[in-house]
Amino acid sequence: MSAPNPYPLGLRLAGRRVVVVGGGAVATRRVPALLDAGADVLLVSPELTPALRAHVDAGRLHWEPRRFAPDDLDGAWLVQAAVADAVAAAAVSAAAAERRIFCVRADDRAAATAWTPAVTRHGPVTVAVLGGGDPRRAMTVRDAVRDLLGARKGPLLTDPVEEGAPVNNAAAGRGRVALVGAGPGDPELITVKGWRLLTEADVVVADRLVPGLLLDELRTGVELVDASKIPYGPSRAQEEINRILVDRALAGAFVVRLKGGDPYVFGRGGEELLACAAAGVPVTVVPGVTSSIAAPAAAGVPVTHRAVAHEFTVVSGHVAPDSPASLVRWDALAGLRGTLVILMGLKNLAAITGTLIGHGRPADTPVAVVQEGTTGDQRSLRSTLGAVAADVVAAGLRPPAVVVVGDVVGALDG
Repeated sequence: MSAPNPYPLGLRLAGRRVVVVGGGAVATRRVPALLDAGADVLLVSPELTPALRAHVDAGRLHWEPRRFAPDDLDGAWLVQAAVADAVAAAAVSAAAAERRIFCVRADDRAAATAWTPAVTRHGPVTVAVLGGGDPRRAMTVRDAVRDLLGARKGPLLTDPVEEGAPVNNAAAGRGRVALVGAGPGDPELITVKGWRLLTEADVVVADRLVPGLLLDELRTGVELVDASKIPYGPSRAQEEINRILVDRALAGAFVVRLKGGDPYVFGRGGEELLACAAAGVPVTVVPGVTSSIAAPAAAGVPVTHRAVAHEFTVVSGHVAPDSPASLVRWDALAGLRGTLVILMGLKNLAAITGTLIGHGRPADTPVAVVQEGTTGDQRSLRSTLGAVAADVVAAGLRPPAVVVVGDVVGALDG
């Protein structure tokens, strides 16, 4: 006798407690959708991925840095056991059953009381597909539905996966790498080609700033490497990322290096391409929407405007202007009449603004600062070059943020 069909249901979780047990790759993929639903998320795990820690630091969820205890479920409406340890997951499941709370289990779908469907979102429309316990079947149907909805107008599946069979690029000998720009934060701002390649990946190496909902849509069995979790200093970490891309591709896998914004706008995509080329690994580069333009636009600031600015310059502010390591001619930038867009400059903002003013840029020049542009956590402020550093501190703005200097700030007001 076949198992009964599950009962489909849309959970309205806004303000309701959801407990996630585990702080690894599975939780990294599942938590963004819960936050997007407005859930009050409690995360219980001794350790977290950097992506999850970023949510904690931003105050989006509560974290208990320890092992699970049954009373963690008191007051919960749903629990997700995002751990590979079957014994630990069974303990979570048992505590949930005792309290009559539905439990999703990453380790054993048959033992779970609830399943997470394959999901596609198109504005206010959410389509959730259950494949009778086969996640690959569910994702094949989900992808076809997505195409029909036109959420991303890619081609319909011309070579559908045989029911229950995995997509195996390694077995087919198709080892390669794609450097994909994920855009500024809104998951719908990834390009059609970028999303299509992401759905085909065997391995995804993701930055901390990529939209979390994109990771929620990865097919089952994908290896997710959190690039921000790789140890060593910045240069050694980049060497390790390069090694992972090359090694996985040479083993036959299709690897997507998913990067916030555009791969070549302060993203070190060029270094990754050179490393792959040196190893004979073919690389596809998919440009992304850069936050240097998108974040200001989302806050109502065009980087150019007729009769206001005929140029815009994008610079990195991660190195202080007086540092010998700085490659930016701040004195020359101070003399420009157009728009100046500064990425990664919040920490050095006081030094940057002081240097620009010291080289002749007027202190009353309009400035906008946009935090987490295009996302649900977007915040912005308007100020002047002379006051913005103090205003940012007073407002509690934090990275990632884009700073826009110039008369385009306010060009669309009124």
